[in-house]
Amino acid sequence: MKPEGVGQASWEAALSAFEQAIGSERVFTSDEDIALYRDAYSPMWGEADERLISAAVAPTSTEEVQAIVRTANQFGIPIYPISTGKNLGYGGSAPNLSGSVVVDLKDMRSIIEVDDERHFAIVEPGVSYFDLFDYIQERDLKCWIDCPDPGWGSLVGNALEHGVGHTWYTYRDHFASHCGMEVVLPNGDIVRTGMGALPGSKTWSDFRYGFGPDMDGIFGQGNFGIVTKMGFHLMPQPDAFISKKVRVPRRRDIIPLVKITNEFEYGGILGMPIYESPLTQLQAAGDEELGALMDSPEVWHNDSLDLLAASRELPFWECTLQFYGPREGIYANFDFVKDRILAEIPDAEFVDLEELQFPLSQEEQASVRHKVAVGIPNLNIFSVSARSRTNPNPGDGHLLFSPVIPRTGTDLLEAQQIFGEALRGSPLASLYTPFTPPFTWLHRCFALACGFPISRSDPSINAASRDAMETVIRIGAENGYGEYRTPPLFQDLVSSTYSYNNHALRRLTETVKDAVDPNGIIAAGRNGIWPKHLRERRQ
Repeated sequence: MKPEGVGQASWEAALSAFEQAIGSERVFTSDEDIALYRDAYSPMWGEADERLISAAVAPTSTEEVQAIVRTANQFGIPIYPISTGKNLGYGGSAPNLSGSVVVDLKDMRSIIEVDDERHFAIVEPGVSYFDLFDYIQERDLKCWIDCPDPGWGSLVGNALEHGVGHTWYTYRDHFASHCGMEVVLPNGDIVRTGMGALPGSKTWSDFRYGFGPDMDGIFGQGNFGIVTKMGFHLMPQPDAFISKKVRVPRRRDIIPLVKITNEFEYGGILGMPIYESPLTQLQAAGDEELGALMDSPEVWHNDSLDLLAASRELPFWECTLQFYGPREGIYANFDFVKDRILAEIPDAEFVDLEELQFPLSQEEQASVRHKVAVGIPNLNIFSVSARSRTNPNPGDGHLLFSPVIPRTGTDLLEAQQIFGEALRGSPLASLYTPFTPPFTWLHRCFALACGFPISRSDPSINAASRDAMETVIRIGAENGYGEYRTPPLFQDLVSSTYSYNNHALRRLTETVKDAVDPNGIIAAGRNGIWPKHLRERRQ
């Protein structure tokens, strides 16, 4: 395969120029190599419309990235930059435009600086969370990373995708906690943002804004350049950490519970709360009584599930409460939070989970209950979808639907019902229930995320998931819930839902695209932003 609209002579000349710039061993065109860049969770696996690439190039320096971009401009080659391509559920390393050449930055792995007095790191895009964690551990530095599940991806790539983690709110919004970028623009020029634009700046990764407009935002979920260096604020290592679990018996107890945890998290007392419901385990185990209740539309409006939970001696909701700081202080904070919850929900119960004091030895790290909560990257999340008693036939992946809803218990219950009723009668109806828990990665909102199954052997499963995704995207938007990330196949649709004033935001991004990337070579179609000559492809 070669890029559409590129003549054979131009294609061969471009490949030759890529080889001259970075070495032939770093230009990949074989079928075997190209297959490595397929989206492992593609909802079009093996179908004619699956997003595939024509080649991949793997530069090792900013200068080599510049050379690749200039060659792409010269020959009209569409390129698609990735950091490490681990964005599973949201497209992996596959482009929006089939035939693109992937610019794989995995071998740009320099950790340029880590400062545990001013608490920042500056890294290249191939640096993974494991890499930076090991660097910090080996030097006994007193700072933490914030990492997502799983930890094999790139700090730069995750932040640019507006990815999230699990520790203190200041750090778990990875784009918000970045500070300073170096970017190769579509014309091959280099720009440094914020204080980095000042030659010899001593505060590039301390003060993000610098002087004048803050340009960093266009590179997050955008296609206006290739980021080759990025700074991040790091969390100072606390003295101690404790986690407790609060259990409440009724569905509507989530309303006061969310109100209280919001107050304390926003006030800097509480870390990220984690909501769960034991009823999800009953559902996964195929509980017949629960299944019969779920078949009734009235389940959203009556107390049948409360009664079922009580009959099984189960709480309806559980919430993990996490505290960081001096040991005496965090226990005092817990007592204060506990008293407030009991004042609102007198029959709430509390369970001790974990206490840690830092630094931890390697042996202690291995036994930590929830590693990402204390900045330890791992791959444990993959065990969730592994074969088990309650999941005897695991799928081949998932599509992530990630709508953003207001962070209140009332809004949670309403959104559960909206999405649940949208899927009623579908084989995927069980994904949204009256006990579907919200995710709290986003600081001031809930992500009511779920994963639609993907199969490499049964196209009907993929078709059903695609249909369901389109349904919930549209219904979510109609009710004021927009997605904050989505796989390439649905990016045009999600972009179209952000339609205020005749799609004014999209028109603005297209104006910027035409000015910064007039040849439209970088990541065409990414997040709904198409270059002028391909705009008719928008779905």
